[in-house]
Amino acid sequence: MVPTDRSQRFLRPEDVRLAARNGSLVGPTAGMANGFVQVNLVILPEEQANGFLRFCQANPKPCPVLAVSEPGARQCEVLGQDLDIARDVPSYRVYRNGKLASTLNDVSGVWRDDLVTFAIGCSFSFEHALLQNAVPVRHIEEERNVPMYKTSIALQPAGGFHGKMVVSMRPFRAKAAIRAIQITTRFPQTHGAPVHLGDPSLIGIQSLESPDYGDAVSVASNEVPVFWACGVTPQQVLMDSGIEFAITHTPGHMLVTDIPESQVALF
Repeated sequence: MVPTDRSQRFLRPEDVRLAARNGSLVGPTAGMANGFVQVNLVILPEEQANGFLRFCQANPKPCPVLAVSEPGARQCEVLGQDLDIARDVPSYRVYRNGKLASTLNDVSGVWRDDLVTFAIGCSFSFEHALLQNAVPVRHIEEERNVPMYKTSIALQPAGGFHGKMVVSMRPFRAKAAIRAIQITTRFPQTHGAPVHLGDPSLIGIQSLESPDYGDAVSVASNEVPVFWACGVTPQQVLMDSGIEFAITHTPGHMLVTDIPESQVALF
């Protein structure tokens, strides 16, 4: 019998990657392959790669780099075996001259020999730890993509890149919010502790019901919205910086790696 919960159909990292590769998985990857690290992708021409690396080093909270590929390589052994960077993500975005040009399920047709891939830590990776500690994750419960918002939090310019931080939001009751902060602090390579909680207007967010990326989720009157730095930040930065060509994942549609979450956690 096929499980009704789509996340339960993809228990291993290779299950997710192969399903994305053959086109049977086209949605967000939250809750899939629990216990393994999911990553954001930023794929740039080699000419801009060193500058982007300096930008990430200057802004480690939203841009924690887990791996960098060789130019033109579609494999990266650090991330996993039987892995094709150009086909193993459910949805990609292609940017040209700072604007979103297309959304594709396979970018092998626009791949270039000078492209360098940056794998950036993702908060989906710590959600398994939250669930293991009985801390509920609303977008998983509601089978939606995590809500993500542009903020007024300025990033440190570096390497020709600049912009504002994007955050992801998860609502909790006070006790669960405290526990979520304690747990996620142990995962600095996947954004770590939150950057804000409470009044969203203090970081430039006008309405939780209108995320800039992802889907809105329900927030009860007795819950506190908690905000984490988000790996979608580089996508906003690429647009703000007017980059000539780049490929990223579509927000919420991650590359699932073979890296156990225990390797990026502090115990």
